[in-house]
Amino acid sequence: MNGEKRRQKITQMLKNENAPLPGSALAKSFGVSRQVIVQDIALLRANGMDIISTNRGYLLNNDSGVSRVFKVRHEDDEVTQEMNLIVDMGGRIEDVFVYHKVYGVIKADMNISSRMDVKEYVDKISSGKSSLLKNVTSGYHYHTICAASEEILDRIQTELEKCGFLAPLQDYEPVDFWSHEEDN
Repeated sequence: MNGEKRRQKITQMLKNENAPLPGSALAKSFGVSRQVIVQDIALLRANGMDIISTNRGYLLNNDSGVSRVFKVRHEDDEVTQEMNLIVDMGGRIEDVFVYHKVYGVIKADMNISSRMDVKEYVDKISSGKSSLLKNVTSGYHYHTICAASEEILDRIQTELEKCGFLAPLQDYEPVDFWSHEEDN
């Protein structure tokens, strides 16, 4: 099979799959090396496909994806664990925000979809004098997480809960942060 046909098959597989497709499994199914698959993914991206890399494999990021806001709380030394959990399960961390009683919503875009992105983020935070946004609200913060399906978001939620990272909403917190922000 030539490269063009292989990339067409990879595209079809990504469109039909809700879970990450490991590069090694793709390589085995096509009888090529993992490096060939990495190059195929790079070519598909260069042609406009939005493919997310996780340590569990590749996911197609399409407009039909879903998102959910999770309220979480953890210690500074658990940031990497929390973020790796999310990207390993096929999620993309769109942002981080806090809801401050006085200042309202304070938000920063993140767009983190791989362990490499997590490492770069943690390295940047560690190398500067800046503090994590969560520290202005005693560790409580929120992430908008995007994924290919509700099932992936459900799995992420379950794992965050198992690790003790999920936090309950308080009475003063608006449930729909974004519409509340727009009302101001």
